[in-house]
Amino acid sequence: MARTRPDVLTVLSEAEWREQMRAHDKRAEGFTRKHMARRRAGTKHPVYDFLFEYYPVRVSHLHRWHPGVGVALEGKPPHSEWKGYTHRAEGVTVDVAGLRQVRGSSWAFILDLLSRTMTNPAHFDCFGLHEWAMVYRTNHPRHDLPLRLGAEGTNQVVEDNSIRCTHFDAFRFFTPSARPLNLRVLTRESQPAYEQRGCLHATMDLYKWAAKLGPIVPGELWLDTFELARDARILDMEASPYDCRGYGFGVVPIETPEGKAEYVARQRELANRGEVLRHRLVAALNQALGRLD
Repeated sequence: MARTRPDVLTVLSEAEWREQMRAHDKRAEGFTRKHMARRRAGTKHPVYDFLFEYYPVRVSHLHRWHPGVGVALEGKPPHSEWKGYTHRAEGVTVDVAGLRQVRGSSWAFILDLLSRTMTNPAHFDCFGLHEWAMVYRTNHPRHDLPLRLGAEGTNQVVEDNSIRCTHFDAFRFFTPSARPLNLRVLTRESQPAYEQRGCLHATMDLYKWAAKLGPIVPGELWLDTFELARDARILDMEASPYDCRGYGFGVVPIETPEGKAEYVARQRELANRGEVLRHRLVAALNQALGRLD
C-alpha cells in the first residue's frame, strides 16, 4: 500500500509504480497507435496530426509517466536517469528545487496565464470563426482539404458574422484581410488580458502547458489534457470551413442558427472539462512553486 512519510506526500512501492507506468503506457498507446501506423505508412491526417505537429510533442513523451510532485518511487525506477529527478532517502522523486531554479520564471508565467484565464470573462460567441478567418480571401488554405462552401461561400460567412477571437495564437494565423475584422487586435503581450476559458484553443492549449511543465504534472493529468485537446480539435475542424467528412467527421454548420447552437453547446462542455484540468494544473504549479499554505 502507498504510505506517507515526512516531506513527501506519498511513497509508491516498486510494484505500485510499475503498475501505474503500465496503465499509463496502455492508455497512451490507445491515443497513439493509429498515429504511429499512419507515420509508418507515410500518411497524413489533417485533423489529428495537429496534436503532434503544431504542438511539438513526441509520441514517446506522451507515453512517459510522471508521478508528480510530492511522490517518491522506491526501488530503481527509470526516472532515476531522467532529467528533473533526484534521489532521496524515501526514493526517487521530482527535483522540485532544481527545476524551480531553471524553470521558475516559465512556471510563474504559465501560472499567471492559467489563473487569469479562469477569472477573465468567459465568451461563447465566437462560433469557431477563427478557422474561417485563416482562409479568408486567400488562395493558400492551411490544410489540404476542400472548402465545404467553396472560396466565395467561405468569404461570405466571414463577412456576414462578427469575428470575436480572443486567442492570440489563433489570431496570428488570420489572413491579412481578416485581421482588421476581428473585434480587437491581439498581441502576445496582451494574451493574459484576453485569454478566457470559453475559447476552444485555450482549452486545447492545456495540453501544451502540461507538456511544458513536464515532471511536475502527474501522468493521468497529462493524458487527460491530451484527450481533451483531441476532442476540442474535432469540434474545431467540424465547425471549420473545411470538409472533413471524407475522414469520418461530421459538420457543424456555424453559418446557420442550428449550427451555432450546436457549436456553443459542445464548446461549453469542453470548457467545463477544461476548467477542471486547469485547476489541477494550477494546483500542481502552486505546489511546485511552494505557494501552498
